[in-house]
Amino acid sequence: MEKYAWKATIKEGCLEEYKRRHDALPDDMKALLREAGICNYTIWNVGNELFGYYECKKGIDFAAKVQNSSPVVARWDEYMADILIMEKDPKTGAQPLLKQVFSFD
Repeated sequence: MEKYAWKATIKEGCLEEYKRRHDALPDDMKALLREAGICNYTIWNVGNELFGYYECKKGIDFAAKVQNSSPVVARWDEYMADILIMEKDPKTGAQPLLKQVFSFD
């Protein structure tokens, strides 16, 4: 199973709103993530920085393709734009993949 990690920045003073929006994650977004083969998805925070991690049952390329072509993701990105600064990879439309430099299993 492929692993995916990303980073983003929360706009100043918006962490609680970010958490609130994720606590109320819409059912269509949950269904889309499942369709993309995404599991074990967690998001971590320090200061205004976010670190996200998930695993891709169907591979990173498949997950990126499903998300990039989805109006559900487009709506979510628009909804989050007022509180989140997130770089996007121009090829995939997803957050740039962080490169793994260490693993301890």
